Amino acid sequence: MENMLEVKHLTKHFKLNSKQIVHAVDDVSFTLERGKTLGLVGESGCGKSTCARTIIRMYDPTGGQIFLDGQEISGLNQKQLKPFRKKMQMIFQDPYASLNARMTVRDIIAEPLMAHGVVKRKDQANELVFPMLERVGLTKEHASRYAHEFSGGQRQRVGIARALILQPELVICDEPISALDVSIQAQVINLLKDFQEEKGVSYLFIAHDLSMVRYVSDDVGVMYLGQLVEVCEADEIYKHPLHPYTKGLLGSIPVANPKLARMKEKSGIEGDIPSPISPPTGCRFHTRCPYAKKVCAEEMPELRCVGEGHGVACHLYEGS
Repeated sequence: MENMLEVKHLTKHFKLNSKQIVHAVDDVSFTLERGKTLGLVGESGCGKSTCARTIIRMYDPTGGQIFLDGQEISGLNQKQLKPFRKKMQMIFQDPYASLNARMTVRDIIAEPLMAHGVVKRKDQANELVFPMLERVGLTKEHASRYAHEFSGGQRQRVGIARALILQPELVICDEPISALDVSIQAQVINLLKDFQEEKGVSYLFIAHDLSMVRYVSDDVGVMYLGQLVEVCEADEIYKHPLHPYTKGLLGSIPVANPKLARMKEKSGIEGDIPSPISPPTGCRFHTRCPYAKKVCAEEMPELRCVGEGHGVACHLYEGS
């Protein structure tokens, strides 16, 4: 199947001063097929959101390549990027912070249409805005309201409408449900899945809730301290996790049944995530890994295939 997005050795560093550099994303590579969903998971601060914002070119990459629908966009300036902006959109984690408080909902959703020349007048935009509002579970009566007049779930629906109004081919969902109530989360996820089935849109879905990622994603990539440590099909990563960090994340998922919770394997993750300013040498997880060997502190493992479509960066599987 054709790749919608291809990321090769993507790197993003932030310079704090003459001596300190934040290694937010280091040498990340993956592909996303057209019409599919790749879930990107990991602890807070692992670089998921920075990776997403670099891919959509909110940040300029420090190194590596980004290919959107076969065309490289990593080296383009903002003027050159404009035709590609229509193809890729983003849904942000905080719907209130990402919506302009001074604009009505109608103007917020119509803005991308005007910016990309899809329509030239505001009355023309209404023909597209009103059906989109209804599609995301709102009505045209909501169009004249402002963001502060809505609940969190309704605001997120406005953000989704704004992202989908241009009918993009790639949508980056940066933890779009983490700020919502559980009952609303399912509604938003089902809304996104319905759009994918109808339009064939590809999603890069960022989250820290692995149980939700399993439901949403076709493939899952696990990030730790700016690096991709494991990637494979969603069902496979839940049935046969390989990397100790992945096992730890799965072990930390709460179980409602007390008996099953006692039988469940405990999380192997101890301690705090190291600073991205001075990441550990070798495998970055070795300071928290219960299976760490001497080589783990000395050599950085490569992400290598150890099975059909299953890649892992761990010295425990070098012989596989």
